[in-house]
Amino acid sequence: MEYYIGLTDYDWFSFLREKEPDDVNFWKPSGQPFSAIQPGAPFLFKLKSPINKIGGVGFFSTYKPLPLSIAWDAFAERNGCGSFGEFKTKIELYRKKNKMPQEGLPIVGCLILTDPIFFSEDELFDQPEDWSGPIVTGKKYSTESSIGAYIWDQVQARLEVRKFYARESLVSANNAFVNEDERYKETLSRVRIGQGAFRIMVTSAYQNACAITGDHTLPVLEAAHIKPFALSGRHLVSNGLLLRSDLHKLFDSGYLTITTDYHVEVSPRIREEYHNGKEYYSMHGRKLIVMPQPQCDRPNIELLRWHNENTFMAG
Repeated sequence: MEYYIGLTDYDWFSFLREKEPDDVNFWKPSGQPFSAIQPGAPFLFKLKSPINKIGGVGFFSTYKPLPLSIAWDAFAERNGCGSFGEFKTKIELYRKKNKMPQEGLPIVGCLILTDPIFFSEDELFDQPEDWSGPIVTGKKYSTESSIGAYIWDQVQARLEVRKFYARESLVSANNAFVNEDERYKETLSRVRIGQGAFRIMVTSAYQNACAITGDHTLPVLEAAHIKPFALSGRHLVSNGLLLRSDLHKLFDSGYLTITTDYHVEVSPRIREEYHNGKEYYSMHGRKLIVMPQPQCDRPNIELLRWHNENTFMAG
């Protein structure tokens, strides 16, 4: 089994340890690609020098480069900062230190980790014995090596003390980890997808475009649940649509729905109640412009039927 150990500072770690969030953004100050591990794999936090300890673990959900403002909008304090101003200042300082461009709001690499566990001070343990040299971001390990197995055993012991489990399976959602160690799969089967990960995964699946209009203006695009999370809808791409913010509001309020053959249906109630809606009625009958690939990520037919029958105001 492969996992990753990423470097972070104590401020990020200690701030989030107090919050106990469902997911976090382990951000990078640049938008450079990240492909070291697969979705669902463990991602360990190593506290920088002079601490040099393993401080916790999360489970990698997805990676996406995003404008700084969108990263804050999606995760807010789950970025490890108390305000947007503080977040922006941290990014600028890192970029200055690494001689990166400073013009405008930068693109931030968002490594989304679900179900993060932050160890207490007496649970911190030493970094891998082979951790040396110019490692500036992190390093991949495998339980096939003696060092990798030892580090994972230390993490596993701390998870077992907590009787770690969660409501939703990231593994089954992504069809990952076939032929992996059974003990490892037992841990991963408990990983859930958080709200922040849901938004980023839906945004990526719809290629940064509104499913109905094709609009690519990212600040006004939102990840809509077909069946609300509050009503047991899950944070899965197949329960999501990327919609322009006004269409999201209409969808959630029942003035608009998507049929089971992926066509837009607009309620006559907009005209009746607001004497308006010309723009929206022009969308009536339109087939969704953007659809995710693969097929399993497309809007679930049964969930669309649920929305049609339980939320949409047909007349």
